[in-house]
Amino acid sequence: MLAREHIDKLGALLGPGGLLTDEADMARYEKGARYDSGRAAFVARPGSTEVVSTVVAYCARHAIPLVPQSGNTGLVAGSTPDASGTQGVLSLERLRSTFELDLDNRSLRVDAGFRLSEINARLEPYGLFFPIDLGADPMAGGMVATNTGGARFLRFGDVRRNTLALRVVLGDAAGTVVDLGAGLRKDNTGVDWKQHFVGTSGAFGVVTECTFNLERLPQQAATAYLVPRSPGHVTVLLNAMEEQLGTYLSAFEGMSGAAIGRTLAHVEALRNPFPGGAVPDYVILAEVSRSWPRRASEQPLEAVLEEVLAEIWNMADEPLADAFMGPPQEMWALRHALSEGVKSAGYVVGLDLSFARGGVMPFRARMREILVSEFPDVEICDFGHVGDGGVHFNLVVPRQADGSVDATRVDALRDRVISISVEEHAASFSAEHGLGRRNQHFYDRYTPEKLKSMAAQLKQATAPGPLGSTRLD
Repeated sequence: MLAREHIDKLGALLGPGGLLTDEADMARYEKGARYDSGRAAFVARPGSTEVVSTVVAYCARHAIPLVPQSGNTGLVAGSTPDASGTQGVLSLERLRSTFELDLDNRSLRVDAGFRLSEINARLEPYGLFFPIDLGADPMAGGMVATNTGGARFLRFGDVRRNTLALRVVLGDAAGTVVDLGAGLRKDNTGVDWKQHFVGTSGAFGVVTECTFNLERLPQQAATAYLVPRSPGHVTVLLNAMEEQLGTYLSAFEGMSGAAIGRTLAHVEALRNPFPGGAVPDYVILAEVSRSWPRRASEQPLEAVLEEVLAEIWNMADEPLADAFMGPPQEMWALRHALSEGVKSAGYVVGLDLSFARGGVMPFRARMREILVSEFPDVEICDFGHVGDGGVHFNLVVPRQADGSVDATRVDALRDRVISISVEEHAASFSAEHGLGRRNQHFYDRYTPEKLKSMAAQLKQATAPGPLGSTRLD
């Protein structure tokens, strides 16, 4: 239990409604999006950068651990407290004052508490959007802290690429507020400090305000499901489509038949789009798009995509076994429902891995061999951003009669997959989920000591207090 004097002081700093200590009130901040949970000493809900600064400073001076929490949509226990009951949660959900659109600069200055859906809803009337496409609905600060990517990374990149400036509260005894960048796309006047706070899970400071690059909202789109002739033909298809479509190609998403089947069985509103209802072993959702309305003299995108697919169909090595086009909204509905569909199948061990683009399919083949022999009751329900080398390698573990799972076996399964991916396939064990407690063990194992030492020095300079759920030293 945190001393009463600290609770009283924090309550005074935060003002009415700013501090939660009741168990029922704190419950939703203590549970993550999937399985992880803990006990919070308190939940602080500041409404401005200035109040964040005072709270962080007070906690740093008194060695009170703080875990920054944005939208709490993460899957690696990066934004929830541990089970000790000694950590406070610093929720950013009330940071919602600043929303400044600069049309000429095509940028948005926004507080960390705005959710992605609201950002894009407000931008839509201007024909703009923040080009991060996710099934979840995170907040701006959390997207920066985890360097979110998404389904259209292939075209628009990740949050790191689209972040122009940040306001950050350092985890020191003064709660120092630093402005990093000025909304410029080019600035080579020294260290690009903002990048140290992108993707580092709040270990070095709390992001309270972001300036994002915006893109023109697509005005035309066409989509198709592609069935590759074999796993080895996936990159053949990708390379051919990039060669013939260039920047029109905005998504190239892989979906395993197992994940699709589970989703179609769970989500009644979805229509099975495959001939005869037979789900292929692996399907690619390809999208092409343009950011301007169709001109009268311009070939429709559907015709462009159809023509390109016809040319690929006639390639010498016949990379396509099947292909059919459909309405983008309907085709994306299946892709975006996969997470929910897989979750319905059992306990999900969700691994977010990244490979060189040609490495995804060989890794999948290797894991099928290993899991059949070592974990025969585990079902692979993977999907993800195969166009940029990413895969959400989801493993469904059957629950026991009482609804539980063997935690030791789950840990062994996770460890086995990660070790194969990193040691044999040169993968990243966290493509875009961040670190968090669930990935800490792998960071400790695979990060070179020199890099840990450098991170420790930066941590000491920016956030010597106990900030964040992740250790980077």
